[in-house]
Amino acid sequence: MRFLHTSDWHLGRRFHGEDLIPAQRAFLDHLVDTARVENVDAVLVAGDIYDRAIPSLDAVRLFNRALHQFADLGVPIIMISGNHDSAHRLGVGSSLFARAGIHLRTDPDTCAVPVVLNDSDGPVAVYGIPYLEPSMVRTQLEAKAASHRAVLTAALRKIHADLTNHQPAGTRSVILAHAFVTPGTGQSEEPRVEESASERDISVGGVAHVGADVFDGIDYVALGHLHGPQKITDRAHYSGSPLPYSFSEAAHTKSLTLVDLTPGTAPAVTRLPCPTPHRLERIQGHLEDLLKDPAHEPLKDAWLEVTLTDPALPFEAMARLRRRFPHTLSLKHQRAFIPAQATDTPTYTERLQGRSELDIACDFIADLRGSAPTPDEHALLQQAVDAARVNELQKETV
Repeated sequence: MRFLHTSDWHLGRRFHGEDLIPAQRAFLDHLVDTARVENVDAVLVAGDIYDRAIPSLDAVRLFNRALHQFADLGVPIIMISGNHDSAHRLGVGSSLFARAGIHLRTDPDTCAVPVVLNDSDGPVAVYGIPYLEPSMVRTQLEAKAASHRAVLTAALRKIHADLTNHQPAGTRSVILAHAFVTPGTGQSEEPRVEESASERDISVGGVAHVGADVFDGIDYVALGHLHGPQKITDRAHYSGSPLPYSFSEAAHTKSLTLVDLTPGTAPAVTRLPCPTPHRLERIQGHLEDLLKDPAHEPLKDAWLEVTLTDPALPFEAMARLRRRFPHTLSLKHQRAFIPAQATDTPTYTERLQGRSELDIACDFIADLRGSAPTPDEHALLQQAVDAARVNELQKETV
């Protein structure tokens, strides 16, 4: 059986002020064309359909257009909600959409209700696990703890029970999941995956990731959340986002993931490049050098992030850059190295760079009283950070 795996459309998102709706429309047309040309049996969309819980009208129109295209094509499409989506809003009309071959899985209660497809090798049961916010779904899933691993384990327990008790022997299994998944058990402190700056933090208790071992026994896992296409295991892959949503993705080759699932072997995975409106480039140096160096002439058509290393930020730097590079979208100032005796105190932005909310809170307490938080205080701060994030998620779903 052949699947086309995609995720993280983020319909309605802007890129440093640039409207991405035309590029997203071109991608969705490309997705439909690819599904037709590659003769796929189903399309898998692993979450973050929209960029916001309350999407723009343009984003909703674009989604509606895509649903009609797939209904007309006659290829089943299976979708889950991601951490950017409002599961309740996205799931409206799901039972009606299913009649047209559009299967939405946005409720944890339906994660063990498969879409069953058939080919010459027999049935394939496709399960959709929407993004699971641990503190909000723990009771519903009867999980042992409010952690990403615990709630995903509880969801997989239900899926394995359905495969064992309700599906014919030999049924192949596919799962869509929106989560931060790492190889092995995920116990290492440094996840061996590629992250991007555009991915929203989903940490709970300081832990955002879960090991791929929770999906043991599943034939293919179509993952969403990380924006770089990458292999986690032979049977678990991220398709990545179809468009770049931050300059940290400049080196990505955006793609669709074509999956051929054959009994008894690991899935055959092929990356198919996606169209992008402009290539992304990052350059740095002194402003005058960047404006005069002929080697930078090919960058005129690129979306550009410029980091200036002048001792002081030059006057009207962005306006001058855009006269040579019209698509300069991001301007940063990072002072070149200055000898220690002449170094100024780091700026507030420089001090916060790469720091989490918990790190900032702990630093504040340490600065205020002259000693770092105790282990008990650190735990309370972590609980406060987690509660604030969950509170924001709950506001978005209202």
